[in-house]
Amino acid sequence: MSGFVNFSSDDEDANIEYLYNIGLSHAKRGNPRDAMFYFDKVLEVEPGHVNALANMGNVLGKLGKYDKAITCYDKILSNNPEHVVCLLNKGLALHYLGRYDQAITCYDKILSNAPENASVLYHKACTKSLQKDIDQSLALLEKAIILDEQYAKKAAMDKDFDFISSDPRFKSLTV
Repeated sequence: MSGFVNFSSDDEDANIEYLYNIGLSHAKRGNPRDAMFYFDKVLEVEPGHVNALANMGNVLGKLGKYDKAITCYDKILSNNPEHVVCLLNKGLALHYLGRYDQAITCYDKILSNAPENASVLYHKACTKSLQKDIDQSLALLEKAIILDEQYAKKAAMDKDFDFISSDPRFKSLTV
């Protein structure tokens, strides 16, 4: 009998999830570099680990590494093109890169299946504002606020709306 222990795939799966959960804990506590370390360990063993990829993308986005974040989201979207969180986060990363038309494409994919998604409507309104499409931005923002009034306060403080902040229609939505 050998002195080596054979680990079953269940043991490896448990270890991967353990590492993933440590990474997630670091991400939630605002330690993105530590989170990346653990997500990398998971992805070395299981490159298609959806949750590790999604959270790696989120961490990279928080660090301003939007192109790398988009790469993570694209890996997930290649197998699951309707993944709402990845589409939204990819849209946000594209938004921050100034690639507004591509961001809107991501938002529109979500809205085609969930037209009442207030968060997506809000982010699309932000992007439309930066494109100086005032009427569309205000229409989207109004719909988002009707669905979830928290967006009125958020919009009032959001720099994305600086271009339209003096518009009386914007002011009436955000008071």
